[in-house]
Amino acid sequence: MSGATGGLPRGQGSLAWRITAGCLLVAVLAVLVAGLVSVRLIAVTAREVTQAALARQADVLAAQTVDGPGGAVGVRGAAAALRGQGVDVLVVGPGRLDPTPTGSTAAALATTDVTRVLDGLPVSATAEVGARTLVVEARPAGDGGFALVQPVDRAVGVGPQLRRSVLFALLAGAATALVVGFVVAHLLARPLRGAVAGATALRSGRRDVRIPERGPTEIAEVAGAVNELADALAHSEARQRAFLLSVSHELRTPLTAVRGFAESLADGVVSGDEVPEVGRVVLREAERLNRLVDDLMELARLQADDFRLDPAPVDLAGLAREAAEVWAARSAAAGVEFRVEAAGPAVVRADPRRLRQVVDGLAENALRVLPPGAPLVLAVRPVPGGGVLEVRDGGPGLSDDDYAVAFAPGVLHERYRERRGTGGIGLALVHGLVTRMGGRIDATPAPEGGARFTVTLPAP
Repeated sequence: MSGATGGLPRGQGSLAWRITAGCLLVAVLAVLVAGLVSVRLIAVTAREVTQAALARQADVLAAQTVDGPGGAVGVRGAAAALRGQGVDVLVVGPGRLDPTPTGSTAAALATTDVTRVLDGLPVSATAEVGARTLVVEARPAGDGGFALVQPVDRAVGVGPQLRRSVLFALLAGAATALVVGFVVAHLLARPLRGAVAGATALRSGRRDVRIPERGPTEIAEVAGAVNELADALAHSEARQRAFLLSVSHELRTPLTAVRGFAESLADGVVSGDEVPEVGRVVLREAERLNRLVDDLMELARLQADDFRLDPAPVDLAGLAREAAEVWAARSAAAGVEFRVEAAGPAVVRADPRRLRQVVDGLAENALRVLPPGAPLVLAVRPVPGGGVLEVRDGGPGLSDDDYAVAFAPGVLHERYRERRGTGGIGLALVHGLVTRMGGRIDATPAPEGGARFTVTLPAP
């Protein structure tokens, strides 16, 4: 696991600061886009307003002029007042402009044919000079005419005012985004910090951790997932403890017997004709230990991804007949009635060796608890899509609660260890093998009065 030593893995920056930075970025981008659109709209509006106002001034001035030598007399009188408003006033005469225009005014008039006023035509135009827009309004007056020229930004202060407005909007949006982002991030991150604290407590070994499931749906789901993880860990560890306890009890019984007889032999308590019988007991208990260790190894291998299976078509009826050769003799030795019920061929897809291991495990588990005269049945029947193999017995059976946990490692052994040798890890191993082969196993009451274990496997 990567991350800071002794702590949970850490990313680049906290979620709260990321949310705050995201809100700030969105606000800045929104203000910039709005500013760009506003610049265009304000520029167009300012030009139209300036041109309309300048046109009204030109119309009023044209109506007030009187004929006089060399042009419009009223124009010269109004020139001073108009220049105070940022308007350049020029008298248009045949072949001349008075006064001579300079700077941006000259450039604007160079692209505008104001001489048309000499033909009695009004002129309304705009000109782009550098980064500035100039409005030109010319009117005929007397024997000549006049022209009014005004930059748009000088008329309404568009440039500086617009820059100030955009800057103010940017700063206000950024400040608002910082405040809102910080508040939202703090509210969103609070339950996540609780989830982190809960996960840390889980890692330290606590299993009573419960996190309040509140906040947005996604964050509440995170808290719920941590709570479910805590429950799952507690349940899993409880099952592990029960399993280890069961295994320890399973091992202790044969080990106690082996040790006791070994001490008897070492102390000379057993001698003469009793030695072979003691040897047989020790051998039997050693074989029991060996089977238990083998089961443990198989159960451990079942959890590995590389657990090997060799699936092939298997006739359950043929497999049952092969198993009957062994279990009929063992049942007879124990005084148990053994029989096979085969309704016909039932071909399934399974690993033959592992499937025989399942049959042997179920039969041995049943034979351990059967009293003399009770039946042990191995039944086979085909079903749509596969086949079914049953191991039934006429033993003491299980309770309704037992069937629900029959395949949990060590549970039945813990319940019945003082009364009968039921459970252990054999049923857990059988369940794992059947599941690995793509089948299903169920535990239910048998018509013979004991337990029935039903293995259902798919067709090839």
